[in-house]
Amino acid sequence: MANRLADATSPYLLQHADNPVDWWEWSPEAFDDARRRDLPVLLSVGYAACHWCHVMAHESFEDAGTAAYMNEHFVNVKVDREERPDVDAVYMQATTAMTGQGGWPMTLLLTPDGAPFFAGTYFPDQPRHGQPAFRQVLEALSDAWRARRDEVTKVAGEVAGHLQTTGLPAGEAPLDEDLLAGAVGALAGEYDGQAGGFGGAPKFPPSMVLEFLLRHAARTGSPQAANMSGATLHAMARGGLYDQLGGGFARYSVDRGWVVPHFEKMLYDNAQLLGVYTRWWRQSGDPLGERVARETADFLIGELGTAEGGFASALDADSEGEEGRFYVWTPAQLVEVLGEDDGRWAAALLDVTEAGTFEHGASTLQLRTDPDDPSRWAAVRARLLDARAMRVRPARDDKVVAAWNGLAVSSLAEAGVLLHEPAYVDAAVRAARLLVDVHLDGERLLRVSRDGVAGRHAGVLEDYAAVAGGFLALLSATGDPSWLDRARVLLDRALDAFDAGDGGWYDTAADAESLVARPQDPTDNASPSGHSALVHALVGYAALTGSGRHRDAAEASLRRVRP
Repeated sequence: MANRLADATSPYLLQHADNPVDWWEWSPEAFDDARRRDLPVLLSVGYAACHWCHVMAHESFEDAGTAAYMNEHFVNVKVDREERPDVDAVYMQATTAMTGQGGWPMTLLLTPDGAPFFAGTYFPDQPRHGQPAFRQVLEALSDAWRARRDEVTKVAGEVAGHLQTTGLPAGEAPLDEDLLAGAVGALAGEYDGQAGGFGGAPKFPPSMVLEFLLRHAARTGSPQAANMSGATLHAMARGGLYDQLGGGFARYSVDRGWVVPHFEKMLYDNAQLLGVYTRWWRQSGDPLGERVARETADFLIGELGTAEGGFASALDADSEGEEGRFYVWTPAQLVEVLGEDDGRWAAALLDVTEAGTFEHGASTLQLRTDPDDPSRWAAVRARLLDARAMRVRPARDDKVVAAWNGLAVSSLAEAGVLLHEPAYVDAAVRAARLLVDVHLDGERLLRVSRDGVAGRHAGVLEDYAAVAGGFLALLSATGDPSWLDRARVLLDRALDAFDAGDGGWYDTAADAESLVARPQDPTDNASPSGHSALVHALVGYAALTGSGRHRDAAEASLRRVRP
């Protein structure tokens, strides 16, 4: 029997519509029910392509006994972090403050007023590796709510107070070259000179760091910035992080050497990396940059493109219940598809071994050097793609997120111009028109749509900023002045509705739903923060129009966040 999530628009929430858990969507009614029943709220936050979200759902949320306990002792709320980034941001801040780390699935216990008093991430169904079982956690927290309410209320009040007082540090000094050179030096201290990238495992594609290094190298001629960015881009594109058959990058590598990825493919990663590889090729002339840019653009259009013209959020990591099954190969499978000679040749070329680099003797595909026979590789790749197409495909989260589509519009428009591929610009225009026709309601932007129907959730700062940036990129690519006018509408709304009054911006509009705290985080993560994306769009708009208002706002914001 379906629960309340059967009426949701989010693919992630719909994945839980048949759980025996009596889920609510995030809503005032859920918290009203918690007050009426005098129960805490169990908040579970995840997203459709999240592997460990699937694991916890299977182990706990599909279990009748666990679900019955949850329904009796808690009001259970499920949130798609991609649909409600404001809710995710506030409670991720609470999770990291309370536990020192964060991740998804994110699991919190809240008072009926929304104040968190417990936070964690994934919990197993049985005690494992020092972690308690999820049922044990639930029983302990339910007992605390009933028997030690004063302690619970005190903790919740302290955490809520912390969330409400966290803000931007004051900064007034101007930006200068010394600061930027210092950033390059700091990155050099984290740089992995053997495998590329920064820090150790797990390694995420550092899109914005690479963008900064490329721009710094172009502006200053810094060989250090050029070498770090170039070597990292080479390593990522040669390893298992990159889909050597179908194009596109996975979310991250579990190892230092970019061999074994966490296989989900996210729109925001691939949109940004398309831009980075295009600019790297433009600066360096390296043919690998051009190849990867073209293959990534083709992946975006072919695999993530939706029927209504936008781009889907993600491809799942799992198929047939196993992570990576769609993407990995054994030597025997290569021989079966290609025959003995080509199979052995492909295994050597792609580092597919009998021992395997992944699980069960299978290997990810790596292309550490260019093949000595490109035409043979092209034929082999086509045959492997045909064979892979017969496998069960990973699920696709087909909701269209405004901010991430804005990133895709920007990168496709730029790549189309630089690579002389009108089809890329056409795809960017189609996505932008969907954003105008479906996501724009006057001057207000809606966060998500699915199947050409807008959801009800308001856009946040990153949506306004990234979509405005995409419109400005289309102005440059097409010469159509209407994109400049549309960008101005979004930027003016952002300046008016998100202003924090001190040179900074909130992540939610002044008229947005009130949470336990109003999120304000200028930090870039896997995608640009709303703060940095807005600065970029404001500077671009000011350069095109000479607008002092927009340039002044960008400069004031940069002074505000200067370290």
